[in-house]
Amino acid sequence: MRAERPENRRQGKRRGGGRTAPVLGAAVVAGTATLLTAAPARAHGNVNDPVARNYRCLKVWGNRHLDPAMKTEDPMCDQAFRTDPNAMWNWNGLLRDGLKGQYRTGVPDGTLCSAGHAEGGRYDPLDVPGPWIATDKPPRFRLNLVDQASHGADFLEVYVSRDSHDPLTERLGWDDLALVGRTGKVTGGGTVDPAVGGSAYAVDVDATGYPGRRVLFTVWKASHSDQTCFLCSDTVVTG
Repeated sequence: MRAERPENRRQGKRRGGGRTAPVLGAAVVAGTATLLTAAPARAHGNVNDPVARNYRCLKVWGNRHLDPAMKTEDPMCDQAFRTDPNAMWNWNGLLRDGLKGQYRTGVPDGTLCSAGHAEGGRYDPLDVPGPWIATDKPPRFRLNLVDQASHGADFLEVYVSRDSHDPLTERLGWDDLALVGRTGKVTGGGTVDPAVGGSAYAVDVDATGYPGRRVLFTVWKASHSDQTCFLCSDTVVTG
């Protein structure tokens, strides 16, 4: 399916330059506690399949973020940890308040993966293009999002980057995206992560016609207030 974006996203274009989640709030290696801050009180969640950039970095490297192997094995996570480790510790705070659906204004081109410089720029490392490690997915799959706060969703939208966008060299902009999945109002239906708790929501995605390396961009409008999360997952659409 190649549906276009809704009406409130029209104008503009730009080009800009292991296996289980760590226990949230747990202490890390001695001597690094000064890097940590508590998760935001308004925190929600994140996409865990295909896993979003900062959430994957935390899952894989959170308990060994001082391991020098990260620099060669996972250079984008290494760069993100060195720039601002709180982008990973606060894995569930990629949100903006009070946008009233004006996403292009509140989240300008080139800042989509940081939710428009959310939290004073804490998540800016996520906007940097490069060889983020990607998750293989077939053209049709179900995206899963975990909501630690169980706020529900007025809707979820999933977009895929177009052929004209190179995720290795270009920052993501609104005109780079094609809508490939959408829900109405949901309060459950996804697979809950026991390490996170709360609720989970699923979106059926049809990325047929978009093979190869892509950025999946999820917009999650929470139900409890005018609060929206913006989440980037790196994916290789197989077949």
